[in-house]
Amino acid sequence: MAGQQKLKQAKVLVIGAGGLGCPIMQYLVAAGVGHIGIADNDKVSLSNLHRQVIFGTEDIGLYKVDVVKQKMFSLNSDVNIRTWNERWTQEHCMQHFPDYDVVVDATDNFASRYLINDASVLLGKPLVFGAVSQFDGQVAVFNQLQANGSRSVNYRDLFPLPPANGEVLNCSEGGVLGVLPGTIGTMQATEVIKLITGLGKTLSNRLWNYNALTQEVFIMQLVSNPISHQHIPSSEEQFMAADYEWMCAVPQRGITEIDVLDWQQNFLDHLFVDIREPHELPRLDALCSSLGLEWMEIPLSSLENNLGCLTDRNVVFVCQAGMRSLMAADMLMKASPDSAVFSLKGGVRMLAEKKLI
Repeated sequence: MAGQQKLKQAKVLVIGAGGLGCPIMQYLVAAGVGHIGIADNDKVSLSNLHRQVIFGTEDIGLYKVDVVKQKMFSLNSDVNIRTWNERWTQEHCMQHFPDYDVVVDATDNFASRYLINDASVLLGKPLVFGAVSQFDGQVAVFNQLQANGSRSVNYRDLFPLPPANGEVLNCSEGGVLGVLPGTIGTMQATEVIKLITGLGKTLSNRLWNYNALTQEVFIMQLVSNPISHQHIPSSEEQFMAADYEWMCAVPQRGITEIDVLDWQQNFLDHLFVDIREPHELPRLDALCSSLGLEWMEIPLSSLENNLGCLTDRNVVFVCQAGMRSLMAADMLMKASPDSAVFSLKGGVRMLAEKKLI
């Protein structure tokens, strides 16, 4: 009863309502956590459904937080739920982190991970971290208050700086085994419950690693990394001034994304450049031939050496899900500012959803 009362009084903020966020919220609500915040600015799409099983085909096109809120109330009508249908920013962190006991990172991009981590350190909030890619997943508890009054390691102790541009792909780009986010999200929910109730031993100062192909698990012991301290903002002013998208090589703002319909109606005369790797399917030969497109295949990994053939051209980049095409557009815009450069929103997956391939 004592533990259940702690859960009822607890306030947990979950940032991300996708593959990780869905099982996290389902189990926290079912466990009786009394106050939950959910932040996500994305809409449900068909390509989400194999791993974000809280959603159905009837939810496609709806905002995720709206669907989640409704379904969580049907699971536990006593829960108090607050939602943000917005991209999470520094302002959100400073305004809302103080209202919550535990922060849960259920995002899938490095800009958000570093933003959330730095805010948690600055404001003294325990952070339950999870990440998935293809067949591997990781879970950890960062910045937990220790018995001696210090805080456990944080995300920057593990990764002081973000990886190079394009070095690590998110779920949309690299793919993920559908059941894997369920496994990792459930582990994150477990750590939240342990933090709230004081039961067991959390993954503080440890990184839990799981491989779904072999069912092998190993735990890494983590220690403080002195190099990381210089990268964490030490004040609210420094934190608010930091540009996390720039730091994590997110393409510059201002790149024009076009949807499939707009592309069909207005941009078929532009050079269509597929920047996926040769092994990525489906290929676009038949589509491009049927539409009479001028098109090229230049993998992002070799694009920098081939920008010369694209300068001063009108170009539409396409990739698997619309993220790498933004990077490609960014590269060409910097090399050739006078080029008309566009990125196909949703990429090949959206072409497939529209039944064009």
